This record gives sequence, C-alpha cells and structure tokens, in this order.
Amino acid sequence: MADTTGSRSGGAFERYFALAANGTTVRTEVIAGITTFLTMAYIIFVNPNILSASGMPKEAVFVATCVAAAVATLIMGLYAKYPIALAPGMGLNAFFAFYVVGALGFSWQQALACVFISGILALIISILPIRAWLINAIPHSLKMATSAGIGFFLAIIALQGAGLVVDSPATLVTHGKILSAAPLLALLGFVIIAALNQLKIIGSTIIGILAVTIIGIPLGVASLGAVFAVPPNPMSTFLALDFSRAAEGTFWIVALTMFFVDFFDTAGTLVGVTHRAGLLDEEGKLPRLREALIADSSATTIGALIGTSNTTSYIESAAGVAAGGRTGLASVVTAICFLLALFLAPLAGTIPVYATAAALLFVAVVMSRALAEVDWDDLTEAAPAAITAIAMPLTYSIAMGLGLGFITYAIIKLLTGRLQDLTPPVILLAVVFAIMLPML
Repeated sequence: MADTTGSRSGGAFERYFALAANGTTVRTEVIAGITTFLTMAYIIFVNPNILSASGMPKEAVFVATCVAAAVATLIMGLYAKYPIALAPGMGLNAFFAFYVVGALGFSWQQALACVFISGILALIISILPIRAWLINAIPHSLKMATSAGIGFFLAIIALQGAGLVVDSPATLVTHGKILSAAPLLALLGFVIIAALNQLKIIGSTIIGILAVTIIGIPLGVASLGAVFAVPPNPMSTFLALDFSRAAEGTFWIVALTMFFVDFFDTAGTLVGVTHRAGLLDEEGKLPRLREALIADSSATTIGALIGTSNTTSYIESAAGVAAGGRTGLASVVTAICFLLALFLAPLAGTIPVYATAAALLFVAVVMSRALAEVDWDDLTEAAPAAITAIAMPLTYSIAMGLGLGFITYAIIKLLTGRLQDLTPPVILLAVVFAIMLPML
C-alpha cells in the first residue's frame, strides 16, 4: 500500500502528477524511483560489455547507456506520467552485437542505423491507431515464445562468456573448464542473484555482479581501480549511424526484427507493470496508452542517435511500483539516478565478463518463464511456440526463430482447419518471413 503519511501538498509536483489522486506522496515517489534504479542499474555495466563485442568503444557505450536511459525515462515520466523506467534492452543488445555485427557482418554503425529505423517504425505506428491492433492480433503463444527464445539466446551467450560452454568439432558445443575461476564465479554470481531475488533484496542483480567481481580480484581474474571519474567522451558513438546498406533486404529484416521484438517486449511490460500498480481502467485497458507507446518508441530512436541498441521499457519498474510508485515522478527520480551514474565509468569498465554473464543467465531464467503461458495441450499453439524458442539460440538468430515460428503457426493452423485463428497480421508476417527465409 502506498505511503500516505508524507506531505501531500508537493506544490508543483502535486499539480502536475496528481499525487493525491493517485494515493501517493513526493517521498514515496522518490523512494520508488531510487528502488527502480537499483534493480536495473546492472544495465550500465552489462550493456557496454555486450556492445563492445561488436567493436563499439566501451566508454562511449557506457555514456550512451546512461544518457539514453535518463532521457527515455524522463520522457515517460513527464509525458506519459507513468512510473516506468527505460534503458537499452537485454536480448536486443546481444542480437545487435553477436548476430547483426558478428554473424551478418554489419559494422556497428550500420547496426545503429537498423536500430534507428526500428524506432522510427515503432514511433509511426504508435502515433497512428494501429499499434494496439497489431498487439492484439499476434498470437499469445508466439509472443511468449519470443520472450523465452530471447532468454535462451541470452543463456547461451552467458554460458559462452563465462567459459561454461565452448565449441566442439564433434558435438558443436561442449562444456569448458568448469573448475577454473571464471566459470565457477559466474555460477556463484548467478546463484547469489537468484537467491537475493527470491528474498526480494533490492539491487540483488548489481549486488551479485559486484560480489563476484571483488571475489575475483585475489584470484587474478578481475581488477578494481577507481570508482568515480568525470564521464568519458561519448562523441565516438554520437550520430555515428551508417545507412550504406539500407538498399539491402537484410538491412530491413534486421530492422523489422528489432521492431517486432521491442514491440512485444514493450506491450508485455506496459501492461504488466501498470496492472500491478492498479493503473488499468475498468475494462483492463491502459489510460494514456498512446502517450506511453510514443515515449517508449521515441526512446529507441534517441538511443540510436546517442549510440546504443534498442531502448525499451523495463519490467524491473515493478520493483518501484511495489515500493509505492504510482506516477511519472518516480520515473523522473530514476532518470536523475542514471545521470548521476555517469560518474561511475571506471567501475563499469572493470566489471569482468564472467560477472555480467551471471546477470545475463539470471535474465534468461526470468524470460524463459513466459513458456508457462503457452497452451501445451493445443499443439497448433505449442509446436510453433517451441520451434520459435528453440531455434533462436540453436541457429544463433532471433530472426530465424521468429520466421520459423510464424511460418509453422500458419501452416499447422491451415492443415488442422483452424482458419479462424489466422488473423491478417499473422498471414502477412508468415508470407513475409517465408519470402525472406533464405536471407535470415
């Protein structure tokens, strides 16, 4: 229940955010905003590590991560007035670094152009009255499978980064040197994060990352120097977009994949967090949905210009809601925290890969639970969902997983006479993916 003991006057805050009408106070909103920041602060360490694998300068990505998160969260707080924070999304940052750049051979500048286009597409359909129609038209099973599949994709990246999984000419993959320091510390970090989350300890993910980093120092697998410093120069990634491959079909497949993944993730986060906050109306709909979607869509566009992968709404905002956050004032506080985090650049630069792998593995667990919402007794829903989730990590391609999912969904529904389940968007996407399949 929200804290109502503090002053409700709040002056300008009260008038703009309607604190009393939402059953909250300035103090409660400040606490909620800080709480949300602590639960998602791991992204300022993890995102630079992941995107640096694409060749992006880690220091500039750190600044871009903090600034994109701050600006996007501020827009959500001041424009949509919801207690929802945004930052570069987990899953899409890995897709950016390891698939678009690593597998497809794009430069990171070209990949940023794809991110920008995906943001523009999202912004256009958010302004036009079609985004809600699309959200409702995509099968629930494929939405859930996409979330889980990205989680599995993160898991294999985390296991590789920790040295727990390595390549094998005989079996494709096998286990690494499990008893060496880095793999053991990655596993330790994972169980610490999972245990602290179960105990509902605020900031559990960042606690786990820092704990195994410190433990690794005497073992020679981590080093820790200064903590605070003036923010690095961000100009190497600022406005670095390269549209030279925009005439290629692959460019648009990548952009559309980013768009759809971000699309599904945002829909689930907005509904989930606002439902928990009691902000849905009597019909279960979200007031100011258009404003919230525009805020989220503009975040990706802004993030691409600054120099990071897709920026999206974070489910960790639910922690701030649980602490009493009910208005955009909580988001304003979270945004300020991200700006203050700019001075933590030296600390972010020394976090080892095995420590961020622990966080990635935990995020994978959280995302994989979406499969529980698939109707496993209906094979016309379950089979495409399973193919989608399994194909993403095993083909090392989110796009391939999505493509196989939509194609198999349409064909199975057709063969079983369930034509009423085939909505126009599903048919369209299945046809598009079938045409583009050789390019995925």
